[in-house]
Formats: sequence, C-alpha cells, structure tokens
Amino acid sequence: MTPLPANDIFENLETAVVVLDSNLLITALNPAAENLLGISRIRAISAPLLPLVDEDETLKRVLANSLATSQTYAHELLLAPTEVHAANRMVECRVTPVAQQARSYLLVEMTDVTRRMRITRENALMIQHGAGRQMVRQLAHEIKNPLGGLRGAAQLLARELHSENLREYTDVIISEADRLVTLVNTLLGPGGPPNKQPANIHELIEYVVRLVEPELDGRLTLIRDYDPGLPSIALDRDQIVQALLNLVRNACISLNNQGTLILRTRASTNFTIGDLRHATIASIEIEDDGPGIPADLQESIFYPLVTSRAEGTGLGLPTAQELVSRHGGLIEFESRPGRTIFFVRLPLSEQTGGAHD
Repeated sequence: MTPLPANDIFENLETAVVVLDSNLLITALNPAAENLLGISRIRAISAPLLPLVDEDETLKRVLANSLATSQTYAHELLLAPTEVHAANRMVECRVTPVAQQARSYLLVEMTDVTRRMRITRENALMIQHGAGRQMVRQLAHEIKNPLGGLRGAAQLLARELHSENLREYTDVIISEADRLVTLVNTLLGPGGPPNKQPANIHELIEYVVRLVEPELDGRLTLIRDYDPGLPSIALDRDQIVQALLNLVRNACISLNNQGTLILRTRASTNFTIGDLRHATIASIEIEDDGPGIPADLQESIFYPLVTSRAEGTGLGLPTAQELVSRHGGLIEFESRPGRTIFFVRLPLSEQTGGAHD
C-alpha cells in the first residue's frame, strides 16, 4: 500500500496548522487554517500571525517562550469575527518548536472548540436551572406550610379580641403571611404546561415593545434586526411574552433608559440544546450596550434571588428560563462592559438525535 504523501496529510487535516519562522512570519498553512483565520494562503504567506489573532498578548509570549526554550506550550484564545465568521470563536492553540536545517520554526496547531464549550456551557445552565427549580420547590414547601398555620392562628386570635387596636396587629400578621405566600408563588413561576399555538415571534416581540414603551423616556435607541424568513412557532403566547418582557425590562434597566437596545431574530440549523439536536431553531437576541453583568454574578444569575440591583427581586431571569425551558428551549448570554446579549433559543422542529461533537 502506497503511503499518503506528507503534504497531502497536511492539506487534509481538519486541525488548522500554521508554520512560523523565527520572526513569527507565516511560511505555510493548510486550508483549515485559511478558513479559521479568514485569510487566503496567498495573503498569509510571509505575513505575521499575531495581527490575525488580534495581537493576543498571551499568544505572543507563548510563541517567544517556545522559541527561546524549545518547549511545547498550549494556550486558549478568542478570535474576533471576520468576513468569513460572523461570531467570536474560542480556539485551543498548541505551539511546538521544530528545527530544520539549522533554522527554527514553530508549528502552531489551532482547534476551534467553540461548539464544544457552548454545549458544556448549555449543560451547566440547564443543571443550574434544574438545581434552582428544585431549591425553590423545597423552599416553597418549607415556607408555605408554617405560613398557613400562622395565618390560621392569627384569624382565630382576631375573633377572640374585642379591641380594634389589638386586631390591627393580627391584621398585620395575616397581611404579611399573605405577602410571603405571594412571593413564594412568584418564585415557583406560572403554573401549568404551555398551551402551544402557532404564533409569529415578531408580533410577540412588538407586543413586548409596546408594553415597555410607556416606561421609557425617549433617550433609548431601539434597533430591530428581524429575520423575515422565520416561520410561525408553536408556543404559549403568554409564557413567551412574559419571558421576553423580563429580558427586555432587564436590558432597559441596565441601560438606565439611555443607550442602544437591539432586538434581533435569526434561524439556526443543526443546533444542539442540551442533549438534543434540532434541525432548526429560532434565536431571539436582546442586546444592549450597558455596563454588563458583574463578573462575580455571571455564573449564578439564573438562580432565584440573585441580583445586582438593590431594588431587584432576582426572579426575572429564573422565571424567564423556566418558561423557555417548558418549550424545550434555553436562554444563554454573553456579557462584557458595553455589550450584553441574551439569546432565547426556541426549537422550530423536532429533535433529530442526541448531541455529539
């Protein structure tokens, strides 16, 4: 059997491979690297690698260290969108020094792990949501039972009291018990399975806009970026309106009603939500240019009662996640100062099988 030439192997690798000289200039790259970096071979040869990866400082040090020590190093970097790629991508890099004919080269292997990391993050969000929901149910059980007894005892006591002044105190007990029951019911979220009917998602978004418009003072710029090709979706109108309303209100509050709010819709194919791969999903994006979610809260914002605002309840996001999850969907987000996006993923079709990379 004739062995496959080394050059053919290099050209057909799915892993992106770039060869650099000692000046960190590209001397060779395979088609996978052209696609990942968004540059043709003709333009890439003899060009520096670092400008193609946004002058990543850590990678710059890794390349220098590998040349100096002749050791292999690994690094993760975030690639910005290009003309070819519309979104950010997370890439694992492995830098290996190679000596040939008394000259030093660096072999840079790059693997796009965006999809794998997104699935991992989705699973973490779903686990978080499940844990939060279980915690709330247990909390509700522990609170509502004694509250019922407390309220009943206060009502019995009120019947025995002949003084209006004293009955004011039992009225306070009853009122506060009712308030706490209402809070617990809010934590549990709207009850019942979704009553799904075909709906136009853009009509629902516009309805939400009409609901929040009276709360704005005109300093907020609203941009609509809708995909007109999105078909109708079978969903519970009230539940999805509530979920979107919570997200849009949160964005307006984070902007302090001044800045830019973008409402965007897209369709994605072969999209995985949790363990299920769907032929097509709708993605509703709520983007703002506010200060972003504090880093110390980003891993827990879908837990009940977690909020960065003194006046916040910490119930809006968990409730939205619960309502979307009832439709087989998921809410994801990415956030940094100046750009926060919440993605509402809703399946348009039946799943086609288990998730795999």
